[in-house]
Amino acid sequence: MKFKTLLLVLLLMGTLQAKSIKVAIAANVAYAMDELKKEFHSLYPDIQIDIIIGGTGKLYAQIQHHAPYDILMAANMLYPENLYKSGDAITRPIVYAQGSLALLSPKGLKLDPDLKSLTLPSIHKIALANPKTAPYGVATVEALKHAKLYDQLRNKFVYGESISQTVTYATRVTDMGFIAKSALYSPKLSQFKQGVHWVEVNPKLYTPIDQGIVLLKHAQQRPEASAFFTFVLGQRAKTIFEKFGYRIP
Repeated sequence: MKFKTLLLVLLLMGTLQAKSIKVAIAANVAYAMDELKKEFHSLYPDIQIDIIIGGTGKLYAQIQHHAPYDILMAANMLYPENLYKSGDAITRPIVYAQGSLALLSPKGLKLDPDLKSLTLPSIHKIALANPKTAPYGVATVEALKHAKLYDQLRNKFVYGESISQTVTYATRVTDMGFIAKSALYSPKLSQFKQGVHWVEVNPKLYTPIDQGIVLLKHAQQRPEASAFFTFVLGQRAKTIFEKFGYRIP
């Protein structure tokens, strides 16, 4: 009887594990994830989603070192494409949303979509994501260079390792900060008003931030992972992404 009981427990544990998936997400996606999970659970109430949040570069490194993630929702296409080429992803990268940059000043300092206000004497520190680990940092540097301000302002930069850390710096440490527009639709930042505390950065200053999703090798023969992958690319998820300030390609 004890053996049968143990066998039954092991079978139940296997079933439960089969209905749990690990989704690695770029930090900017975290702001929309609660609503995405809620909508997904309305369709698949028995599938548990474990979320791992980080800078895309760090998540990529973890996957290369065999982290047991089923899906990567990145902040760019480069890392998903590299994972597909290396065989760590079993689907080609697909753009699930396009992110946008916003310039935030909780102090209500002068804002300008073309970034000229960053040269004002009152601006001493500027937060941005580290371009070595965060695609939003890459886009920020590109915008500053196109505005011909990068060299002039680089001594004022305070780098966050992810866009979520950059949001913290922008709201607590610096005078202004480049953050993901999606963060401004979260409850924590809802007190900041467009045109008063933040402005969308002129999209002509940087390459569109195509955010890619891939199903990883760990998810092979796991239909619950495929279900979430398909959901993210569907209309219900697109509606949520648009609500959080993303563009849908």
